[in-house]
Amino acid sequence: MTDTAAADLQSQGLAARSPMRAFLKLASGFWRGDRSRRAFVLTAVVAAFAAAVVGAQYGMNRWQKIFFDALEKKDLDAVWSAVMLLPLLVVALSVAMSGHTVSRMWFQMRWREWLTQRLAGWWIADQRYYRMSIVAREHAAPEYRIAEDVRLSIDPLTDFVIGIAMAVGTGLTFVTVLWTQGGSYTLTVLGTTVTIPAYMAIAAVLYGATTATAAYLTGRPLVDHVSHKNQKEAEFRAEMTRLRENGESIALIRGDEGELRSTLENYSRIVGAWMKVIRQQGVIASVYNLNVAFYPVAPLLLAAPKYLAGEMTLGSVMQTAAAFSAVLSALNWFADNFVRLAEWFASVKRVDELVDTLEAVDAGVVTGPAERIELGVSKDEAIHIRDLQVAHRDGRVVVDSASTVIMPGDKVLIAGESGTGKSTLIRALAGLWPWGAGAIDMPATAEVTFVPQKPYIPRGNLRAVTSFPQEEGAYSDEAITAALKRCGIGYLAKHLTADEPWSDTLSGGERQAVAFARLLLQRPDVVIMDEATSALDEDRQTLLMGLFREELAGATIISVGHRPGLEEYHDRKITLHREETGARITSRRLLRRGTVADSLMRRMKRFLVGDANSPRR
Repeated sequence: MTDTAAADLQSQGLAARSPMRAFLKLASGFWRGDRSRRAFVLTAVVAAFAAAVVGAQYGMNRWQKIFFDALEKKDLDAVWSAVMLLPLLVVALSVAMSGHTVSRMWFQMRWREWLTQRLAGWWIADQRYYRMSIVAREHAAPEYRIAEDVRLSIDPLTDFVIGIAMAVGTGLTFVTVLWTQGGSYTLTVLGTTVTIPAYMAIAAVLYGATTATAAYLTGRPLVDHVSHKNQKEAEFRAEMTRLRENGESIALIRGDEGELRSTLENYSRIVGAWMKVIRQQGVIASVYNLNVAFYPVAPLLLAAPKYLAGEMTLGSVMQTAAAFSAVLSALNWFADNFVRLAEWFASVKRVDELVDTLEAVDAGVVTGPAERIELGVSKDEAIHIRDLQVAHRDGRVVVDSASTVIMPGDKVLIAGESGTGKSTLIRALAGLWPWGAGAIDMPATAEVTFVPQKPYIPRGNLRAVTSFPQEEGAYSDEAITAALKRCGIGYLAKHLTADEPWSDTLSGGERQAVAFARLLLQRPDVVIMDEATSALDEDRQTLLMGLFREELAGATIISVGHRPGLEEYHDRKITLHREETGARITSRRLLRRGTVADSLMRRMKRFLVGDANSPRR
């Protein structure tokens, strides 16, 4: 994508796209691809049961005419015939409605499953969940949008589509009944005789159109109110999650009062948003309740003159009254569901915002400097950093004009004052930080592992924790036990099958030791570490860093660290020096004890490949 095209896409933003159209385009993918057959089969099943429901309702409507005509004529045989027919119609309607309910829920579940897999896979793959936390920090709770808003956008949409289809089918079916049974109505107005053909059908359509229009006008503001309310609810949940995740730090500094004040302030915003929703729903409820109170009586009032004139039988009156109610229910579907429509559209907007942000992340259209760090593939097995400039989102340069070559097997320590951009540089090397300029070329076949200061501990037993990110069972229990023992935490090996909250059970030092045990199991080619030994005591640090002299001697190590004694385990040190235009780097060789031959060999390799920052230049 060119810079101009990216800028155009960014300037258009959400305002240039229709959330509903974008969501429907995304969700319609259910009928495309490898699962399209299932989607079409489920759609056909739902449609068949919906048609069966309408057919059964029409049968019940016809039964009413037969039964009440028999009552009016006092025809006992006809009454008993109608009574004998009733159980069959009831069973047919019950089966049709039950099948419709089950098939609809089944369809909703499968559609939601497809969309959840699509969005969750998109969000989690290629570290988008991390990149979004950097480039779109204002994008609140993407996990909630996937877990909850997908449901709130799929389930009502299914109900709406089926409801509209059934409303149309019901309306057309029973308008025909009104047309044929109601007949025309003749009245005299100011001496002029006027005949209204199919007056019951016309009256039903006009009445339904009037109530639907009133519902639309009174309910339209509810969409924005519901969207605003849902946003405030999401922000409140995110605040509660932040409080839980940082509970220990807050408790240690006794920040209870401040957090309570912040929590109550956030909830007050929810209350304000809810009050707008409540007021608007009160207006809608007034219109809706007037309609509910009047429309059952309306068909009886319309049919009464013709019945009294002997132009309609009692059965015809009851049939047309039921048909009139069915037509109004169909036409009032929009009015009856406007609140749910507002809730649905609010969820659609939130899902579309997530999709829009994911598209922006993929396209590189993010806030911050226009230039991006170029990630490439090196032509040899070395890591090449070429004219690298690392910047913050606001464009402030933190590392400027860095160039160096890191040979296979090099052990590089990155040091410098706090705030000079060491961790940011590490993230750029790991491909997680996009802002800046220049290029980073990594070996094409190298397996790169990143070890953060606080290693991630997933849920599950200790076998799964140690094997992560590989699946449980990727390594034998013997290999895992040996790795734990080598890292000084062999006492944990007896708990390999224990499914405990290990993220809360393990200490900071144990978590870091587990991360080193993973390295022994994975045997990566390149290890990038950010303060990976900060929670270890001196003896444990010596034990674990010794891995890079022995078991992992061939791995390339790039690490940030301040702990004393770390230089001993590296053969090169890159130091970031703070300057007004951004930190600049210098590089010097370190001579590790007992590794003279190795050092000479790497110097020879470096001479052949070249190092832009070496003293010989």
